[in-house]
Amino acid sequence: MTQPPQQSQYLGSQRHADGKKSAFQKTTLRSLLTALQPAQPTAIYLRDGEVVLYRRSRSLLYQCRYRLADGSWTRQTTGKAALEHAIARACDIYDEARYRQRLGLAHQAHSFAQIAALCCADLRQQIDARGKKTALNDYLSIIERYFVPYFGERQLELLTHTDVREFELWRDRQLVRKPKTSTLNNFTSAWSRVIATAVERGYISERVPVPKLTSKGEKGKTRPAFSREEIDALLAFMVDWQHKGRMSVEREIRPLLRDYVEMLLYTGIRHGTEAMGIRWRDLEWHTKDGVRYLRVWVDGKTGGRWLIAKHAAVDVLKRLHARQNDIASVPFEDLLVTRVPHLLFRFSDGHQPHSLVGTFRRLMRDSGLLVDGAGQTRTLYSLRHTYATLALLDGGADIHTLSKQMGNSAAMIERHYSKLTATMAADRLA
Repeated sequence: MTQPPQQSQYLGSQRHADGKKSAFQKTTLRSLLTALQPAQPTAIYLRDGEVVLYRRSRSLLYQCRYRLADGSWTRQTTGKAALEHAIARACDIYDEARYRQRLGLAHQAHSFAQIAALCCADLRQQIDARGKKTALNDYLSIIERYFVPYFGERQLELLTHTDVREFELWRDRQLVRKPKTSTLNNFTSAWSRVIATAVERGYISERVPVPKLTSKGEKGKTRPAFSREEIDALLAFMVDWQHKGRMSVEREIRPLLRDYVEMLLYTGIRHGTEAMGIRWRDLEWHTKDGVRYLRVWVDGKTGGRWLIAKHAAVDVLKRLHARQNDIASVPFEDLLVTRVPHLLFRFSDGHQPHSLVGTFRRLMRDSGLLVDGAGQTRTLYSLRHTYATLALLDGGADIHTLSKQMGNSAAMIERHYSKLTATMAADRLA
């Protein structure tokens, strides 16, 4: 005889039935609603067939397709469920798209944030391809930290001169102090890249006038440099100072800083990414008229270039070679031929310090050269400024040649060092 089910089993079956019932009920309810709704045509043609209104089977909102001026079709949701409202919205979308195209704009409006996101994506690809910090990093930071938070959902083509001026006032408050011309040049370059992205993507035409940012800022002060006598004193001071480190890291970083300082003085390269990125394979001999010169390939924010180092730089390379365990056994003369891929400025174990700025500041304090006669604090950049000054005064280099060596424009060299012109010609003027 079959036993009746236990109560707990019955209740469990009932719960299981209730759980399955929901899916069945949803299907039935959807069918009933569809049956009760008034019949709608599958497609509604508006504006002589230029606009097609329709609704997908699984959506309550109407969609529209419309023909652009070039004959292509595009889709967009009306965002409306009622037919009469959807018709009105579809016509508005079509009229706006045609009007924007006559003005040289994309058929759909894009917010500043949307355009900036595309621009930033392009910048990141370029930065990744280069593999090191460049001016592109500054543009990316400006767009993300200043442009997007301020302009956000506004449309680029609708910005007025007043909008841009108000942004500049806001930006200056964020920067705390009045920006220098070099800083504003970065802002204008980043702004131009956003506009270029909009033009390249077809969001706006080149004919659309977009207000520009101001590039005139506070005039930058001349970087503090070293005199010839101060350089001689610094070079002599570092000979003993490099061996006075107490901790193991100091005993590694002080000799490295000495070599780094001298290489900056002997080449005029930019400290930081440009100098720290040099590898042994970037060095080679160049012979001209029977004289052998050390040639160095550097790749900085203005691109790659060859430069000629002073002959004293060879002694720096020999010291670096002797301290690096993995290449110390390779004869020095073979080192520049075998094109070793290792970094030039690194510790004996191959590790490269993140920065030498702090150690340089300690060197300046210990040597008594931290501040120049005008009260300005010297930095590692002062070595590059010193190289340019001495090259013009002592070496007799012309501005065009110096601009090629240092990776700057001749106009920039002229602007910063034109005051030396009379001094350079002292023998002809006196």
